[in-house]
Amino acid sequence: MLCVGVDWAEDHHDVCVMDHEGHVLGTRRVADSVSGVGELHALVAQHAEEDDEAVVVGIEIDRGLLVGSLVGAGYEVYAVNPLSVARYRDRHGTSGAKSDPGDAKVLADLVRTDRHNHRPVAGDSDLVEGVQLLARAHQNAVWGRQRQLNALRSTLREYYPGALEAFGTDLASTDALAVLAVAPTPELGRGLSRSKIASALRRGGRQRNIEGRAEEIQAALRSEQLEAPALIASAHGRITRSSVTLIGAFNAEIAELETALSEHFEQHPDAKVVLSLPGLGTVLGARVLGEFGDDRTRFSGPKSRKNYAGTSPVTKASGHSRVVLARFARNRRLANACDRWAFCALSSSVGTRRYYDQLRSRGKTHSQAIRQVANRLVGVLHVCLERRVLYDEEVAWGSDTDIAA
Repeated sequence: MLCVGVDWAEDHHDVCVMDHEGHVLGTRRVADSVSGVGELHALVAQHAEEDDEAVVVGIEIDRGLLVGSLVGAGYEVYAVNPLSVARYRDRHGTSGAKSDPGDAKVLADLVRTDRHNHRPVAGDSDLVEGVQLLARAHQNAVWGRQRQLNALRSTLREYYPGALEAFGTDLASTDALAVLAVAPTPELGRGLSRSKIASALRRGGRQRNIEGRAEEIQAALRSEQLEAPALIASAHGRITRSSVTLIGAFNAEIAELETALSEHFEQHPDAKVVLSLPGLGTVLGARVLGEFGDDRTRFSGPKSRKNYAGTSPVTKASGHSRVVLARFARNRRLANACDRWAFCALSSSVGTRRYYDQLRSRGKTHSQAIRQVANRLVGVLHVCLERRVLYDEEVAWGSDTDIAA
């Protein structure tokens, strides 16, 4: 067996090949290119005694073209958290010295002696990887839009309180964007007639209660408010117009990404199982499936899946001290999706709601109860995926008055 450590970088990678006894057989720095990857494979082949000799690779990343080429070559690849690598380095030296070739050796030695404590790169399908990419891009766009909305609200507070009175916190709505596009300053807002506001609402897509909504907006924009100097208001107006344009672009891209995400997600054979669970729709279900992946060997059981999701707690015990804390080392995108999933399930599942109410009656906070609900739902999802069955409320929660975690 050969143990290979790869310390990756943007334009080159340091490689160390080691035998099963820990002797370094060869090192090399290769370029991040087709020829560079070929040199890596040649270095491995040079020291392989047999054609079918097992090759174990340690690297600090779990995706990308380099990882794909290593997996495609038939190597057993372990993606090791950089923090774990740093701690392993400290086991064998206290000087604090660090180098790229040294890190490659550390990775090779780590997979030689401690690979049983780490998880190999999952063999997910191309389809689920596509779902993950689109789900993350969609989530990034949503987050980007929210940053722009926060900036827009902060700007309006500085000079245009009438707009906040008219639209409240719903600044991403087509009504708000349409009106602010034609009246980004208080002066322009006060000068808008009801017919102009109604025309803006129609351009934004509103079809019902146009006149009534236009009257409400006009009253808010013409209400007595504190005013900033004209030059300051003009500068803020330009910023608001820019923010409105960016938010509109985000809205369009989010809609397109959601369409593409839905198309990919619905093609996956596990989509029906995921959608059968309470609280999961197309977008949230795609996020959950994409982050978990579809490699059936990735999780040894429900507990392993819960740990990866970050919904299960961690216990710290030493002597007479014992505390149970929330898990912070986790996939944060998946943890966010599971929190939303648990909250949405409260209104569509009687068993979920009953479990949540029981947790609150025991003194749990809302966040703690939601996390425990998510932990239970992740376990239910694992069983449904393993058995390839749809969610059943009675099987998942039973009829017991008290449901154990």
